[in-house]
Amino acid sequence: MSKKHLGSSIDDFLKDEGVFEEAQVQAVKEVVAWQLAQAMEQKKISKNKMATMLKTSRSQVDRLLDAKDDITLSSLQRAAAIVGRRVSIELV
Repeated sequence: MSKKHLGSSIDDFLKDEGVFEEAQVQAVKEVVAWQLAQAMEQKKISKNKMATMLKTSRSQVDRLLDAKDDITLSSLQRAAAIVGRRVSIELV
C-alpha cells in the first residue's frame, strides 16, 4: 500500500491532483446555496414566492439554489436581502 498521502491534508491531496481550485469553487457554491435555502426555509419563503419577490422566474430561483450553476453577485445580493441577509466577500 502506497503511503504517498499519509499524513497530508485534503488540501495537499487536491493540489497534488490538480483540482484544488475547482473543489474550492464548488464548495463555496454549495455552502452559499445551502445557506440561501436555509434562510428561505426559516422565513417560510417558497421558491415561487422568492421568484415573485425577485421579479424573476421560478427556474432562476432553482439556478440560485443549484450549486452546479454559476450565479451573478447581484442576483445573490438581491436574494440575500429578501431573506434578511447580506453577502460578504473577502480575498484571503
